[in-house]
Amino acid sequence: MPYRCFEVTVADKVAHLRLSRPDELNTMVPEFWNDLPAIITELSDRGDVRAVVISSTGKHFSAGMDLSVFTGSGLLGDAEAGRRNATFSLLVRRLQGTFTALERARMPVLVAIQGGCIGGAVDLVCAADMRYATPDAFFVVQETNIGMTADVGTLQRLPKLIPDGVARELVYTGRRLTAERAYELGLVNELFPDHDALLQGTLAIAREIAEKSPLTIWGAKEALVYARDHSVPESLHQISLWQTGAFQPADMMEAFAAKGEQRPAVYPDLPPAPTLS
Repeated sequence: MPYRCFEVTVADKVAHLRLSRPDELNTMVPEFWNDLPAIITELSDRGDVRAVVISSTGKHFSAGMDLSVFTGSGLLGDAEAGRRNATFSLLVRRLQGTFTALERARMPVLVAIQGGCIGGAVDLVCAADMRYATPDAFFVVQETNIGMTADVGTLQRLPKLIPDGVARELVYTGRRLTAERAYELGLVNELFPDHDALLQGTLAIAREIAEKSPLTIWGAKEALVYARDHSVPESLHQISLWQTGAFQPADMMEAFAAKGEQRPAVYPDLPPAPTLS
């Protein structure tokens, strides 16, 4: 299926999504917000995709949200103020859900960033599992610079990824965060010298993840996301419940057998997600 904003390929159990509007700086037009969660959910539901890489094309990763998201939303009409404003909150929640889909996926999502990662693009990468970049990459909470409060996930996720005071400084000032500083802070896992090396390196990490038991990785992601937002006792309880249902010895036995036989382990895919149709 063709998409306006993305090119999607799958190889070696790794899906690769490329933002494909470089001449428009990969701005996030309405189709972006609808298509990204649909693509991620479809890949997650398939069961045979074990990692996802999101990369971009052109000079910048993404310049963030396109204003057409607001002008084309139908919210600028003559509706009564209370109803109009309450409906606007629904729009914001739907935009938030686009990036929350990355967290809800059964497989890890890795992001490869070059050039500018601006505004809504920061919301996107904060929702991913890992971030990789080139030295020319930079991050800007652009909403501050245009007179609005960021509302699609940066304020909620960024302080969980870097020190709280640093996150506040970036948000309050709207300054650029360089790739080198982002790496020092741990926002970026690794810097690659150029775009080709970035893609090759990030895809290699994704393929390494894809070699592991997909059930193990799914359980780990569920636990990590849950633990970020809950206390240690609550999180220990969560993983105990997961293990009660999901832990089975077959994958562990395969791992031991593969190691003893000096061969790659072979794990079954996850089953497709159930449907109601």
